[in-house]
Amino acid sequence: MEEKKSNGFAIAALVLGIVSIVFSFIGLSWLGLIIGIVGIVLAVKAKKKNPTGMATAGLVLSIIGTVFCALIFIACAACIGAVGTAGGIASSLY
Repeated sequence: MEEKKSNGFAIAALVLGIVSIVFSFIGLSWLGLIIGIVGIVLAVKAKKKNPTGMATAGLVLSIIGTVFCALIFIACAACIGAVGTAGGIASSLY
């Protein structure tokens, strides 16, 4: 009987990709960015060791989560910068 080998890296990458996407929606984009990058690294290791569909799904979800988190982080930083600049302009008018 053939034993099924579980690929821990693929499972971890899949979970981290999902968590990264969730963190992008709840406002923890900086943490989701870190988790997504770790997920990408684990997914690449999993694909080299045992290329399965789960490893591919983990890689795709980690990339999507990392991109979402990076875009949200950049957008928030731009908004904070714009508000700071607008506050400086408003205070110089008075």
